[in-house]
Amino acid sequence: MKCNPDLSDAPIDFSSFVISLSSSVLISLGEIPNPDTDETMVDVCLAKQTIQILEMLQEKTRGNLNDGEQELIDSILFDLRFKYVQHVKKTSH
Repeated sequence: MKCNPDLSDAPIDFSSFVISLSSSVLISLGEIPNPDTDETMVDVCLAKQTIQILEMLQEKTRGNLNDGEQELIDSILFDLRFKYVQHVKKTSH
């Protein structure tokens, strides 16, 4: 697998890490295609596990983030939880 030259030198910080995990959830829910294969897949268990990892990060970093980082993780988790519940409801009928 080749590295994206635009990303290989990009600095990794808390926000980019959270966004990367968020993208993984969206891929696992079939919301966006996998960038490596350009295929859509669904793995609800992986999506749930990644959301739980983000929740753990939110809890463990509480009080140590700047306002922008805190707002980012809070809003991303809100959106991902909503998408997860919507997906589970849609597929359980």
